[in-house]
Amino acid sequence: ERQLVESGGGLVQAGGSLRLSCAVSGFRFKDWAIGWFRQAPGKEREGLSCITHNDGTTYYSDSVKGRFTTSNDNAKSTVYLQMDALKPDDTAVYYCATDLGIGDGCSPLFWTLALNIVGTPGSWGQGTQVTVAS
Repeated sequence: ERQLVESGGGLVQAGGSLRLSCAVSGFRFKDWAIGWFRQAPGKEREGLSCITHNDGTTYYSDSVKGRFTTSNDNAKSTVYLQMDALKPDDTAVYYCATDLGIGDGCSPLFWTLALNIVGTPGSWGQGTQVTVAS
């Protein structure tokens, strides 16, 4: 059974840092790209980052480029999102997800493909809350 499980969320002061983890199981970790998304109250879910495991290619949205860094630990089948210089606007539920290999690795299309399969078993994690206090 494919599964993605996020952890590491919490409450942090503005300017602080958090590292989120996404533990992946039940599929060949190295085959598919994994991305991070977030959804703030009243807003649409947005793609933040993506990483492919065969060559470590990464991709970021303009909203987090330079502040957030994604990485992976293939031995642990875990993807990370290091978030620095956090702002109150970063408050949201954060998700990790895969496009189940539909696309061709990391690109803006990855986020569209992953969002199109929300609800498909084993494609999205359950989310972890991040709250940034001013």
